[in-house]
Formats: sequence, C-alpha cells, structure tokens
Amino acid sequence: MLVQVQVVGLCQSDIKKIRYPLYEPPRIFGHETAGIIAAVGSQVSGWQLGQRVAVMHHIPCMRCAYCMNDNFSMCDVYKNISTTAGFNASGGGFAEYVKVPGHIVQNGGLIPIPEDISFEEASFVEPTNCCLKAVKKAQIAPGQTVLVTGAGPIGLMFIMLVKYFGGKAIATDLLPSRIEKAINVGAEAAFDARDPDLAAKIHALTGGLGVDVTLLAVPSDKAFFQALDCTRKGGKILFFAEFPDEVEIPMNPNILYRREIDLMGSYSSSYRLQNLSADIVFNRRIDVKALISDRYPLKDLSAAVDQAIAPTAETYKILIYP
Repeated sequence: MLVQVQVVGLCQSDIKKIRYPLYEPPRIFGHETAGIIAAVGSQVSGWQLGQRVAVMHHIPCMRCAYCMNDNFSMCDVYKNISTTAGFNASGGGFAEYVKVPGHIVQNGGLIPIPEDISFEEASFVEPTNCCLKAVKKAQIAPGQTVLVTGAGPIGLMFIMLVKYFGGKAIATDLLPSRIEKAINVGAEAAFDARDPDLAAKIHALTGGLGVDVTLLAVPSDKAFFQALDCTRKGGKILFFAEFPDEVEIPMNPNILYRREIDLMGSYSSSYRLQNLSADIVFNRRIDVKALISDRYPLKDLSAAVDQAIAPTAETYKILIYP
C-alpha cells in the first residue's frame, strides 16, 4: 500500500538517528504517521483509495519466542520490516508518500481514522502506545502516586495517562513553563528538578513513603538518583528515555536488595495495546492536541530538529507537514 502522508510527528528517536551515526545512510525516518491511502497492491482487500489511516511502522511476527512472551519490540520481524519512503526501511514518514509492506497491511498495521478525528490527533496513536506500554509494564493502578521526570511531550503524555488510569502524577522539569504545563494537563504537583528539597517535598506529599512508581522520561543520571530518593520501598523505577551509550550509572546494589526496588525498561510500542491506544486517542480520553506546540513543512525538517534539541520555553510536540 502507498499512503500519502498528511502529518508526521517528530520523535526523539528520529532526532537521535538523524543527529548521530547509528545507522548506515541513506535512510528516511519518521514513524508517527497519518495519511490517506493513495494506492493498493493487487492482493490488498478491505481498504479503499482515499481512506484516512494511522500507520504503524512495526508489526511483530506473533510466532517467535519474544512474541510468545509479549516482548514484541524484541522480535526480528518487528525490528526489520518497516514502512519506507525508499532506501533502507526506517519509517519513511518524512516524505510525501510512504510504502506500507504487505506484512504490516495484512496484520493490523493500519488503523482507520474516524471522521471527527484530525490527522494531527491520529498521528499520536503510535506515541500513545509507547507511553501506554510503560504505564502497563509498571502496573500503575488507581490511587498510586507516580513521579514523572521531565515534562516534555512524553512526560506530559505520561501525566495524562497516569491521571486517566486513576493515579496521581508528580512532575519535575528544569523549565518553569513546563512545570506550569504539567499542572495544566493534570499533575497533582510539579517541581524544579534542581530543588534541593525535592525528595522531602515528595515524601511530604506521599505520607512519608515516597512514590509508588517513577517514570524516567529524561536520560539523566541525576534524575535516576532522584528517583531512588523519591521512590518508596517496594516501588518501581522505569527507564523510558534512552541514555547515551557512554553513560554508566554506579550504584550500590544493596539499595535495590534492601528496599526491594524494581528497575525496568520499556522500549517502543506493544502490539497488544494498539486498539486501546487508538481508543484513548480517538475518543479523546486524553487531550493530545494540548501537546502540540509547533508545525513545520517538511522542507524545514532540519530547523524542526534544531528546535527540538534546544527547545524554547514553549516547545512541546513538533509536527511535520510534507
């Protein structure tokens, strides 16, 4: 299938791949894609030209050992078969048209967009899935308190999802505007991450226990050590942001042993959560439009990347228009 791209979100993983030589060029990135079906292959059925769709750039095989254990993002098929705008398949959303291979077309990789939902909103289905996977993996439950480190677009989405699932979010960030934005989208409290009394304030808000879960939405070793100080005994710390490879974090393993802290990571999306992600976005159970700050034409992609790397006080989610 060929999809004419209407809008595509700029993701931190795209920025990382553009800025650093992680893959052999040439490649076209971009994977938070929403568009219009422009052409279909001879064996495609059930889809019409002109239909509005959100495109998932990865679909697992559902048969390998990883898939059998719900580790879909570790599946070789998931990793290696992707949507493409040419060259090595790498998402391809930063283009006028993107090709969706048969495996993805046949196995649930296209989601029809309801008439009352904009392409902009639909482009959030994939990032919502990624955040939802982390929330589910950390087993965030009603009544729990969750520390979200970083109130950028991902951190703000975490705050919305935590609130939607009945939890209470506390956020940290370095920018006063983002601290304020965190409160506006539903955080119970938000603090400057440099506050020397941060741990004391969070313990005061949690009856002296600390938070049940910390979601690390920024690749900061300081944020990790804050998480250790702020997470209760028997709590969880989840790594969501990808750290630079050269970063090493020294710690005393007895902290984990004696306090029974669970460390975990969550990478990419989960096939099992695809329908729930679409439901959350399409039924506006969270307000993804509140996350959008900037819109760029495709020809200005490099300027958009520069802004994302050095965000202004009002920079959140950036969308690209081919």
